Amino acid sequence: MIFLEWIIFFLIIQLIHFLGTWKLYQKAGRKAWEAAIPVYNAVVLMKIIHRPWWWTILLFIPIVNLIMFPVVWVETIRSFGKTSTTDTILVIITCGLYIFYVNYAADVKYKEERSLHPGSAAGEWISSILFAVIAATIVHTYVMQPFTIPTSSLEKTLLVGDYLFVSKFHYGARTPLTSVAFPMVHDTIPFLGVKSYLNAPQIPYFRLPGFQDIERNDIVVFNWPVDTVRMFRDRSGISYDKPVDKKSNYVKRAVGLPGDSIKIVEGRVIINGEPLNLPDRAKPQYSYFGTTTGQALHPNMMQEYGITDGYGYDPNTNQFVIQALSDEALQRLKNNPNISSIEKVLTPAGEKDQRIFPNNRKVNWNQDNMGAVYIPKRGETVKMNLTSFSLYRRIIEVYEGSEMGVDNKLSVNGTQVLLNGEPLDSYTFKQDYYWMMGDNRHNSEDSRYWGYVPENHVVGKPVFIWLSLDPNASGFNKIRWDRVFTTVGGQGEPVSYFPYFLIALVGWFGYGYFRKRKKS
Repeated sequence: MIFLEWIIFFLIIQLIHFLGTWKLYQKAGRKAWEAAIPVYNAVVLMKIIHRPWWWTILLFIPIVNLIMFPVVWVETIRSFGKTSTTDTILVIITCGLYIFYVNYAADVKYKEERSLHPGSAAGEWISSILFAVIAATIVHTYVMQPFTIPTSSLEKTLLVGDYLFVSKFHYGARTPLTSVAFPMVHDTIPFLGVKSYLNAPQIPYFRLPGFQDIERNDIVVFNWPVDTVRMFRDRSGISYDKPVDKKSNYVKRAVGLPGDSIKIVEGRVIINGEPLNLPDRAKPQYSYFGTTTGQALHPNMMQEYGITDGYGYDPNTNQFVIQALSDEALQRLKNNPNISSIEKVLTPAGEKDQRIFPNNRKVNWNQDNMGAVYIPKRGETVKMNLTSFSLYRRIIEVYEGSEMGVDNKLSVNGTQVLLNGEPLDSYTFKQDYYWMMGDNRHNSEDSRYWGYVPENHVVGKPVFIWLSLDPNASGFNKIRWDRVFTTVGGQGEPVSYFPYFLIALVGWFGYGYFRKRKKS
C-alpha cells in the first residue's frame, strides 16, 4: 500500500469504529461524536474501559496492535456486561464485529465500577503473557534484536555460533513493513514450519532517527536483497515472493558507502582509487594452495593456526588446500619447516564468472577481479546507457520500483534505454545503497554476487556477543568463554566482560539477600 491508500484504509477503520460503538459511548456518558474523531476516540475509549491512555499508542504500533486490538475488543464488551466465555470467543473470531451486535441489538448497561482484575488464575496468566509479549515485541522491533551467526563469511571477527545483540537504534529503527505477522519471529513460525506473515498489506517504509550513519567497515545486519527462499538455508529450489523485512537476515561488512566507486584487484578491495583500510579486528582471509615436505597436516596443527575447517590434504601428492587463511596465520604457516610452498588461490583478471554481479554474462569479472562500480547515493544522477542499464536495472525495477509500489520496467531499443516505454537518458536515485562483503573473501556470498544493499534493507548494528558456542566442540568446551560478553566493534583484541557480569550478579543477589534478612 502507498501512503494515500493507508490514509483511506485508516479512515475506513475509523468509520467502522464509529458505526459500531457510538451508542456504547452514549451509554458510558460520552457524546456520540467522540466515537468519530480519529485518535481522540481511542483515548476516550480507554477511559470508558478504565485502561491507561497510553494504550492508544500501542494501537498504532505495527505488530503490537495485532495483539492489542483483541484485548481492547474484549475489554469493551466486558465494560458493558458481556463477560461470558462465549462473548469473548465471538468478539475475537468476528474481529471485533460482535461489538455491532452489542451496540445495536443487545440490552446492555455500562458497568462503571467493574473489576479490572482477571476472574481466574488462567486469566491472570494470559494477561501477564500478553503484555510480556507486547513488551518483548517493542524491544525486539525498535531497540535490540537477538541474532545468530550461521555462516563463516565474517570468520575471525564473528564466528559461527556467536549469539549477538543487534542494535536497532544506532542507525535508526525501521518500522515494520509487513503489517500482519507473528510477533518476535522472522519468516517462519518455529516448529510449525509455516511462514509467519501475510504479504499484504504492506506499510510504507519509514525509519526512526538514529544517532549515527553507517560508516565504512561497520558490520551490518541487513535483509538479503535477492532472497526468494522460504527460510535461511532452504535450497529446495522453490521461489518465494517475500516482503523486504521478511527476507533472510545477513551480516556483512560495509566496505562501500553511497557515492563510492569500488573495484577489486587481485582480491584486494579498492575504494575511490585507494586500497581499503580495514580495522585491526578485521581479518580478511583467502584460499591457499601449497605442498608439504611429506608430513601430513595434523588437525591439531591446523587448530593452532586458527584453521578449524575448510582444509584438505592429499598424502599422495603432499598437496593441501586451505579455504580461509588470514595474513597473520599465513606468515606463521610459512615459518613452519613442514611447509615447502604456499600461494594464494586467485581467479585471474579477465576470467568470466557468470555468478558475479551484474550477472549479465557480458563482463569478464570474477570474485577476485571486478569493477569499477559506482555505489548509488540518494539524490545523485547517473547517465543511462547500455552499461549502466545492467548495473542499475534491479535498483530501478525492484528496489525503487515494485518494493515501493511503483510499476517500473526497463528495456532497450537499440542503444536507447527505455523506462516503461519512454526514453530514459538519466536516472536520479531515491535512496542510499551500500556494498557489503564478508572478510572470508572466498567463502562469502555478498555484493560481488548480487550487488547493492538498499538503505531500506538495513536491519541494525551488531554490538554485543552474549554467548558463543563452538559447533566443533562438545561438553564444557563448547562454550567459547573468551568471547562471552564481548563487544563486536572497538580496537584491539576483544575483551570479555563476563567476569564483571558475574561479580555484579553475585553482588545484586547478595544485596537482596542481606536486605531481606535485615527487614525480617
